[in-house]
Amino acid sequence: MNTHLSGTALTPEDPGYDTERTGFQTAFRQRPALIVAADSAEDVRLAVEFARAHALRVSVQATGHAPADAAPGGLLISTRRMAEVHVDPTARTARAQAGARWEAVVAASTPHGLAPLNGSAPHVGVVAYTLGGGLSLLARKYGYAADHVRAIDVVTADATLRHVTAESDPDLFWALRGGRDNFGVVTSIEVDLVPVARVYGGSLIFDADLVEAATAAYLAWTETVPEEMTSSILFIGLPDIEQVPPPLRGRHTAAIKIVYSGDAADGERLVAPLRAIGPRLVDNLADLPYADSHTIHADPTHPHAYLGDNALVRDLDAAVVGKVYALTGPNAPMMVVHEVRHLGGALSRQPAVPNAVGGRDAGYLVRVVAMVEGPGPDAARALLADVHAVLDPLSVGRNLNFVYGDGVPSDPDRVTSMYDPRSWARLRDLKAAHDPGNLFTGNHNIAPADGS
Repeated sequence: MNTHLSGTALTPEDPGYDTERTGFQTAFRQRPALIVAADSAEDVRLAVEFARAHALRVSVQATGHAPADAAPGGLLISTRRMAEVHVDPTARTARAQAGARWEAVVAASTPHGLAPLNGSAPHVGVVAYTLGGGLSLLARKYGYAADHVRAIDVVTADATLRHVTAESDPDLFWALRGGRDNFGVVTSIEVDLVPVARVYGGSLIFDADLVEAATAAYLAWTETVPEEMTSSILFIGLPDIEQVPPPLRGRHTAAIKIVYSGDAADGERLVAPLRAIGPRLVDNLADLPYADSHTIHADPTHPHAYLGDNALVRDLDAAVVGKVYALTGPNAPMMVVHEVRHLGGALSRQPAVPNAVGGRDAGYLVRVVAMVEGPGPDAARALLADVHAVLDPLSVGRNLNFVYGDGVPSDPDRVTSMYDPRSWARLRDLKAAHDPGNLFTGNHNIAPADGS
């Protein structure tokens, strides 16, 4: 590597190689020929220049929550050290470097009465989440996080650092917001913040005997709520161990997650039909400062091994959810998270500056995450295939950010399903224009239009 590199270059024989390649998803770690642990945008540029000169496929990782491809070889750019965040409360924007996590943006924004469009797990990285769409806690009110990007700094395949906006390069700006890391390595991103200081939110958790009733009531309820209400219903079986709260130990439950950006009194009125389902194991709905919004989903913060996939559907009924639950519930061969997220609202509309994010005609997202420990990855793959056999007749696509890597190169058909046909054709044309050699391959890969 170039001697001007301020970060570190690591080969498989070097101390620190294993640590650097390991992300939040521990089941399938990349084994690149070279890792560049970047400290700056110039480090990223030098790494791309080196990869281009030596015909090395490029992948990029910040937190490693949803790796797309663990095929061996190539060059991995690790951006975790590039973690600076700057908030401009007057402009209502945040600028985050490539390795920054949402928790840092939340911490810098909330003192100003502002909130970012982060997801349920604030330890996820800002850049990959946003470029993949970004389904936030406030999604039905404000749309995808990708809809609120102001500017992107990116190193393209010619090893040039570019500042890309809707005005400077509308085609590349469109493709980056939805195409994730197929068009370059993003070194920083500028996003909108929204004027939300508090939310009414939390969980209503029902025992297994109310799963069917909770499912039917929840789906009917979603047809009545305003755009300020973003919600999901999550089915999970938790082990009987000390780390699990006593009411939930050893139980299979249905947890309805609520995030309402309107008045708390209105929120109480809106959730009354859900409380009428029956007794709750947990009912912690409350008015919360946005800084505490991570407690609503309480996603795990410890790295672990899992596989996951999803389907976007226009309409959904309780019978279909029940069929999926029959596969993922108490009879599943491993621990499984099965979630239905309510979409629609602002998610269904293109923003003022359109982007490549697909699936806007979907009313719901159904996702399944299977833990790999125990039966192993083949059993998890088989379960996901059985789930898709149920959902495929209804599916209108997939959400990119909820397709988790499974240690094999991207399935072209699966990648195609993340976009509508016109966007897919345009993305392939733009890939041919910006990365004709398909240098950026270690991802949910969009092949250039010429087929290379």
